[in-house]
Amino acid sequence: MPAVTVPDLAVLTPVSAPGAHARQRPIVSITDAPHGLEGEGFPVRRAFAGVDLAALDPFIMMDEMGEVDYAPGEPKGTPWHPHRGFETVTYIIDGTFVHSDSYGGGGTITDGATQWMTAGSGILHIEAPPEELVVSGGLFHGLQLWVNLPRADKLLTPRYQDLAPGRVALLRSADGGALVRVIAGELGGTRGPGDTHTPITMIHATINPGGRLELPWRADFNALAYVMSGVGSVGPAGSSAPIGPGQLAVFGPGEGLTLTADGTQQARHAAGLEVILLGGAPIREPIAWAGPFVMNTRAELAQAFEDYQSGRLGRPTA
Repeated sequence: MPAVTVPDLAVLTPVSAPGAHARQRPIVSITDAPHGLEGEGFPVRRAFAGVDLAALDPFIMMDEMGEVDYAPGEPKGTPWHPHRGFETVTYIIDGTFVHSDSYGGGGTITDGATQWMTAGSGILHIEAPPEELVVSGGLFHGLQLWVNLPRADKLLTPRYQDLAPGRVALLRSADGGALVRVIAGELGGTRGPGDTHTPITMIHATINPGGRLELPWRADFNALAYVMSGVGSVGPAGSSAPIGPGQLAVFGPGEGLTLTADGTQQARHAAGLEVILLGGAPIREPIAWAGPFVMNTRAELAQAFEDYQSGRLGRPTA
């Protein structure tokens, strides 16, 4: 995984430990992400499948794209398609994706970069591998996360943020055994580069074999951990639960999170536990979701489809 890293974790600031009286969040559930196909046929794992939207709020969906080693001619993307009512976050860990949208945003996402697109009132976009990757084949791995917008922000003017790998805030665990990449939100006083309408925190952590990561966590946020590779455990000592690739942990209430990587990992997971941590302030509004649109009512969904079919959605106004 070539996502942004450093050769010596000791040079990084350690993340603040939870307070002495902080409640460690227990584990509510661990679920397995089923496999599926997206876009023109690239493989994904549906990280949130089977989890109640109330436990995910403000998050809607997350797909792990790959990890897949394409043969020449195999890389695939998505055709032009619309979105309205939420934000899409595309984080590329390995490989390259090229993005364009109907508001003029776009660019190349690769090796630890993030594309943050606020669909708002409506946008059309396309994501595809570059021609050189199609010709050569190669490794591809990333994530796409959907973050809901509250009713008041659903029809905002669309916006695009290009978060280069060098802008990601880096911290280390207290024991020096974990690298913490803060992509968005705030962790122990350190802020990531992502500017979000809905208050959230998004982190990619690499926990070395035998390492332990204890993090402070806002009590008003929910807390989710999705493992991309490696094996370990989540939850406080004495009541932790084992977790492995393609599994999502939902945490209960509290002010601290604990994750540990097993000391022995399989060869292909030698780096340890690779995990995405998510937290956000629940919006607690009705959700009407169909395909590429996430609104509050069925009538708003019908309007979104009508606007798209008539060519009104995703076009800047003069």
